[in-house]
Amino acid sequence: MDADTKRDTKRVVEKEAGGGVGGDAPGASDAAAVADGAQPRSVRVVLLALMIAMLLAMLDNMIIGTAMPTIVGELGGLGQLSWVVTAYTLATAASTPIWGKLGDLYGRKGVFMTSIVIFLIGSALSGMAQDMDQLIAFRAVQGLGAGGLMVGVMAIIGDLIPPRERGKYQGMMAGVMALAMIAGPLVGGAITDHWGWRWSFYINLPLGVVALLAVSAVLHLPKPSREGRSARNIDYLGAALLAIGITAIVLVTTWGGTEYAWGSAVIMELIAIGVASLAGFFFVETRVAEPVIPLHIFRSRNFSLMAVIGFFTGFVMFGAVLFLPLYQQSVQGASATNSGLLLLPMLGAMLAVSMIAGRVTTGSGRYKVFPLVGSVLMIVGLFLLAQMDTGTSRVTSGVFMAVLGAGMGCLMQITMLVAQNSVEMKDMGVASSTSTLSRTLGSSFGVAVMGALFNNRVQDVMAERAGALGSKVTEQSAQLDAASLAKLPAAAREAYQFAVASGTHSAFLLGAIVAVVALIAAVFVKEVPLRGAGGPSAAEGAGV
Repeated sequence: MDADTKRDTKRVVEKEAGGGVGGDAPGASDAAAVADGAQPRSVRVVLLALMIAMLLAMLDNMIIGTAMPTIVGELGGLGQLSWVVTAYTLATAASTPIWGKLGDLYGRKGVFMTSIVIFLIGSALSGMAQDMDQLIAFRAVQGLGAGGLMVGVMAIIGDLIPPRERGKYQGMMAGVMALAMIAGPLVGGAITDHWGWRWSFYINLPLGVVALLAVSAVLHLPKPSREGRSARNIDYLGAALLAIGITAIVLVTTWGGTEYAWGSAVIMELIAIGVASLAGFFFVETRVAEPVIPLHIFRSRNFSLMAVIGFFTGFVMFGAVLFLPLYQQSVQGASATNSGLLLLPMLGAMLAVSMIAGRVTTGSGRYKVFPLVGSVLMIVGLFLLAQMDTGTSRVTSGVFMAVLGAGMGCLMQITMLVAQNSVEMKDMGVASSTSTLSRTLGSSFGVAVMGALFNNRVQDVMAERAGALGSKVTEQSAQLDAASLAKLPAAAREAYQFAVASGTHSAFLLGAIVAVVALIAAVFVKEVPLRGAGGPSAAEGAGV
């Protein structure tokens, strides 16, 4: 970056960070220093705190999943087991867009700290739960706070670091994601075995306090204008309709094909509630002063395309995270204890490529190549994974996973970066929350649709190969744990391994077909210069 570009970049960032909004000097100077190539100590401390907060949000469900058998053994309530996860997921998804809007209205720092406090309160209460009903309720509180953690991290980074420089930090965010997926089951098992399941929740407290103190002490951001900040201007009706709609969607994708048949009255009623709520939400958003999700942000072609790509990336990624360990444990005989390590080829490739993509984006200011290449690699990786059978070696499946991971590494952070670059600074929070929500909903649909296809295929193949015994084995669940698999007769075990390979083939082939939509969306992305590099203003970028 030459001297003229640095000066232009600094002027753009100072204007965006503090100009005309009553921002304090430290926030503006920190952002300008980052744009000028420096990295103030306060920025490094804040980034560390943000990474801790992101780790808390991503690690929690993976730690708790390992502890669930022990929790049920102590508290009982086996029939309510799924609600421990579902309550957290629902609260997180439903609150995500609301947290983003609150940050835009009242200031990012205070809202983010509030979400951390709520998350820690939920963690402490969950650790003290005396029965399953209490645990479910407290997990909902925890999820409510978690909804603000991811959005707050992304929006604060968007405020603090110009898009052109933000690519440098993509590797950090991808690294946190990989660490959570790998370490979650290991940490959860170790904590449960040595300290008891309650410490699976209490472990959040010291980490959260560190993040809270660091953010409180060193984060300085411009304060939003007081205009429009009256409580009367908050879109309460829109927020309620959106929360109801998201809740209905998540319940449909969670319960459909498992708790209730897809054509059951409960699922149909939830679909009707979801459609009606979302239709009402979009109607309300066109008529209120401060909509929860301002619909004008979708006028940006790039923003809308990033939402589509994010949705299908979430669809593919969480489907892969669900079925790859299942295939490796059931077909390749891997240990369930180290299930996180089974994903290392995919996550390692994702981390490496994300870091490279970030550096290239920072150095060149160009990014369109990454959604294109990433979508192609994602399609190829899924197609290769769909070719796995009972004879596929771990080395071969690892190579296939690495191809998929490389594709997701091109997409995971670039989609957020381009989405944030496509809106005005005043909409940074809702842009971050909408992008996060699209990925979350994509993951819900991915797990539900790929899961339904997998389950049906496994049950059909078991009936074909093992007759009545095969149908009986999988009538409760198509996903057997290691203990149940070991009890099967040799013929039934071989049939189940073939059925799982056939089920993963169908699921990944569907994923490859669905990923084509992400590639089509990537083709239409317009490469708008990233702010902070002498590029256009936010308003110009938003008009793409």
